[in-house]
Amino acid sequence: MKTAYKLPGLFLAFALALAFGESTAQSFPNRPMRIVIPFTTGGGNDIVGRIVAAKMSDGLGQPVVVENRPGAQGVIAVENVLKAAPDGHSILMGPSGTMTINPAIYSKLPYATLRDFAPVTMIGLYSLILIVNPSLPVHTTRELIDYAKARPTQVNYGSTSGLFQLASELFNQQAGTKFQHIPYKGAGDMLTAVLSGELTMVLGDPVSAAGALKSGKVRGLAITGSTRHPSWPDLPTMAEAGLAGMDITIWFGLFVAAGTPAPIVQRLHQEVVRILALPDIRERLAALGVDPSGMSPEDFTRRVAQDIARWTKVAKQANIKAD
Repeated sequence: MKTAYKLPGLFLAFALALAFGESTAQSFPNRPMRIVIPFTTGGGNDIVGRIVAAKMSDGLGQPVVVENRPGAQGVIAVENVLKAAPDGHSILMGPSGTMTINPAIYSKLPYATLRDFAPVTMIGLYSLILIVNPSLPVHTTRELIDYAKARPTQVNYGSTSGLFQLASELFNQQAGTKFQHIPYKGAGDMLTAVLSGELTMVLGDPVSAAGALKSGKVRGLAITGSTRHPSWPDLPTMAEAGLAGMDITIWFGLFVAAGTPAPIVQRLHQEVVRILALPDIRERLAALGVDPSGMSPEDFTRRVAQDIARWTKVAKQANIKAD
């Protein structure tokens, strides 16, 4: 008799859950929303975040405000979102550095990416470009490697965060070189150091380096993507240059706090997919060297997990800890 009454009860609970999910998605959003960005205004994450926010306001029928919460390698922004209600109205513009590099280089963090967040979707991704001063007597990645091996104590690289440091250390591991790390506070200062000859090489992002590359002030040797990029058709991939293990793409995506109802996560994902299909948005992202994505929450979750595992291994081999 107990079994006869349990089964209808389970069906009732399932039906109620479905009804709750549908009503939750239909009523979302019911007030202004915000996208929290871990960096100051003017950077790539900020620019792309504002592009998406403006279109989200159109599609969701509520204002979407951008809040910049810089500091502590993104931790301040992360904690700000986690303190808000998990209802989809507070969204983190999470770059791969904050979400996958921090877990690899910090032994203590106030968050665990996949425990405390629900990935919504990847907005876009971009490859890094291997950059040197034009006066350096190298024109290919192989020539740079040979140059570095002949001068193991005289070569260095610059980075502005753990992400670029780990990418450069992966280059050392793949190439068998010993470029020494020099930290910089901003991409502008780092490019100036390349121009002055203070730095031997940089693995830089195309957004900040585009002007110097196009003007010939710096020389690009290779790109870290799996294929050549339309914006830089003359730059070979690292695999073409002989470093097959240097396939690196950097991304930024949207995250909400864990516990946010799945229908809301899906609604946000659908909205971003709609935005990324707009011709003007694709054109604006292409101008920044960013390839639009829009992958599903499930695929994005898998990508985050894979990147955390990859960069943790690189950090361990290079003995990099940021604590």
